[in-house]
Amino acid sequence: MSRQRAGGGPGRLRSALGDLGLGVRLAGSGGREGWIRTALTAVGVGLGVALLFLAAAVPNILDGREARGHARETPNFESEVSVRRGDTTFLWLDAATEFRGDAVGGQLLRPDGPGAPPPPGVARIPGPGEMVVSPALRGILDSPSGALLKERLDYRIIGSIADRGLLEPGELRFYAGSDTLSRSGGAIRSAGYGHDPGSGRFDPRLVVLVVLICVVLLVPVGVFVATAVRFGGDRRDRRLAALRLVGADVAMTRRIAAGEALFGAVLGLLVGTALFLGARGLAGSVRLWGVSAFPADVAPDPLPAALIVVAILVGAVLVTQSALRSVVIEPLGVVRHAALRPRRLWWRLVAPVVGVAVLTWTGAAEEELGSGGVYPIALGAVLLLVGLTGLLPWLVEAVVRRLRGGPVAWQLAVRRLQLSSGTASRAVSGITVAVAGAIALQMVFGGMQEDFASSSAPAAAGASSARADVVRPDFSVATASGSAGAPALAERMAGEFGRVEGVRRVVATVESYVSRVDAGAGPGSVTALTVASCATLRSLAALPSCRDGDTFVARQRGSSGRAREANLLTDEVARPGREFDLGGMSGDAAKGEVWTLPESARAVVAVRDPVGDVHDGILATPGALAGYRLPQASTSAYVAIDHGVTDAAEHLRNAAARLDPALRVSGLVNVERDRQYSSVQTGLRVGGTLTVVLIAAGMLVALIEQLRERRRLLSVLVAFGTRRRTLAWSVLWQTAVPVLAGTVVAIAGGLVLGRVMLGIVVKPVRDWWVFLPYAGIGAAAVLVVTSLSLPALWRMMRADGLRTE
Repeated sequence: MSRQRAGGGPGRLRSALGDLGLGVRLAGSGGREGWIRTALTAVGVGLGVALLFLAAAVPNILDGREARGHARETPNFESEVSVRRGDTTFLWLDAATEFRGDAVGGQLLRPDGPGAPPPPGVARIPGPGEMVVSPALRGILDSPSGALLKERLDYRIIGSIADRGLLEPGELRFYAGSDTLSRSGGAIRSAGYGHDPGSGRFDPRLVVLVVLICVVLLVPVGVFVATAVRFGGDRRDRRLAALRLVGADVAMTRRIAAGEALFGAVLGLLVGTALFLGARGLAGSVRLWGVSAFPADVAPDPLPAALIVVAILVGAVLVTQSALRSVVIEPLGVVRHAALRPRRLWWRLVAPVVGVAVLTWTGAAEEELGSGGVYPIALGAVLLLVGLTGLLPWLVEAVVRRLRGGPVAWQLAVRRLQLSSGTASRAVSGITVAVAGAIALQMVFGGMQEDFASSSAPAAAGASSARADVVRPDFSVATASGSAGAPALAERMAGEFGRVEGVRRVVATVESYVSRVDAGAGPGSVTALTVASCATLRSLAALPSCRDGDTFVARQRGSSGRAREANLLTDEVARPGREFDLGGMSGDAAKGEVWTLPESARAVVAVRDPVGDVHDGILATPGALAGYRLPQASTSAYVAIDHGVTDAAEHLRNAAARLDPALRVSGLVNVERDRQYSSVQTGLRVGGTLTVVLIAAGMLVALIEQLRERRRLLSVLVAFGTRRRTLAWSVLWQTAVPVLAGTVVAIAGGLVLGRVMLGIVVKPVRDWWVFLPYAGIGAAAVLVVTSLSLPALWRMMRADGLRTE
């Protein structure tokens, strides 16, 4: 052997490979104890690998959803006006609705000829009175709980929508045929499906959120995997000491240890792959926060998957070699240097301080966040969060070194932590990073929340849930809007909705903008026109008297700058006797009908309506516009609903569908988030749920591994009369102390990270106490993990643990 080593590289390579192979054989041998130890490592690594594969599959999931969504879209209204009717065209109208909080997408279709294409995933366009539905929607319609929705979608089901026509397996969607659709009724003519929205620039503030979310979700996974490959470290060191006794040198023992780590990592990759494939098969039947995916989409790209495999293998070797640096393995035993001197603090502060410095240096240059600016953000967040894992062992050691006295269980736990706190700290480091990241994300979301909030009702752009609650705090406010405005429809909506059980008040209006058509009209010669009954107009303005046929000019109350500016515009445009174009804001009489504001129009003061809007401009009763059309107007009804009446909102939607299937009913009390913001928030919830499950499982595996290392000691304590309850409390305190220290570190790190991230997007801190809910995560983790570990603890305290060979 010595001649082979002296001969050059091939001999050294064969010797190194032999040592690695010996490490693999040792990891796979050792009987039941060895296999249990290896299985714990494989399970721990496998959980992390499965989650990393799922994270790597997220881009494919999102791309698949986006591609199917674009494939079934029809071009917008502006591009539809040029489509001429033919055998291959069709009319469509959005008929989306909602059922008990779940969105139900749908379209009404009417082919212009036999060649009109069906939507993706549909065999043919349904005829009048027919519809095709998604499998999830069919399940609701066929169940007793879907009776109200079935009443609303009163069509005969002739088929199902295939997967390629759905965003996800659980999507609720339908296509129904109609023979009453027309362009004049708001329908849009199209020649096919498919829409390319182009590459829109992602909001820079959301770039910050996405980067932070990726760091927060993936760093704990990496920390956990690094912890898992160190399971069984004490027994491994004793085996290496035995090898030193039979002649192995230090370099050989390190290569053997690397072989053992590689064996556990490879098994972990196999376990993780199996878990990922199992989770992939269940992707269509499992919904997390309202999101599911088709199994075909849950597939990581080859390059990220290969990087994960390489990172796991290389990381296992590096972590093992790093752990051996604090250990001297001699032929007659193992000496651990770490317990001989206290941990130093100064170098543990380097990573978090540098991370804060990098994030502060990044600044608020939002124009750079869409390109290279994301890398400093990711680097700074990673350094800060990873730095917390270095601070935790120092804090745990500093705390337990000063603890004295107490009950027997407490003393056992403290003494164990004083002798070896590193293993407990590593088990808790994952939850520390996760909680710190969650606190930072909550602060950032709170700071950005108002920037991504808009009213869900298109006809009430200025309304807010706060105003609605102030007006009628005991009711929910909803709107039903139609695209083609008509006073007769408004009256029908008021009458029909008023008879619905649970509806207390209805305010129905027709709203549009009209423009001057005289020679002096300019680009700003536009004012609002609101048409409603006298009863409704009295809730919009202080009227001296009213009868059908009257008109009014409403000015805003108050002397603020905004009110004064609006009143000046109203006085300039809405003058009695002036002619207006009812067709919109064109200012060209040839494009619409011309209507003259009567000289008898009286000036009134506008008041806030039931949802908080102010309707200034022209107010008119239906008789004042008899014989005129308002093609660009919107018909809306604001409905106050009593929450005490079961399914009052669903009955309201059914009443709207009876009037017109295209009527949209949406709530104003709840604020609807911007789409990008909502998708980011959903991704955080799904990923956060998986991360928390992983960390809890990791803590459990780590605790069981620690108990196995102390199996003989536990048996000795029981043999000498220690009560099992005392040992159980000891295990609880051993987990609680590191978790408490980790929570303190997480709160401090999360608040610092959140504050710095808000500084990047130039937003203030709205709540410094966001960490309070997350402080309970540590207590919950302690209780859950300890409870699940008790069965293993009872087994390990049996007398057979005293046997030796």
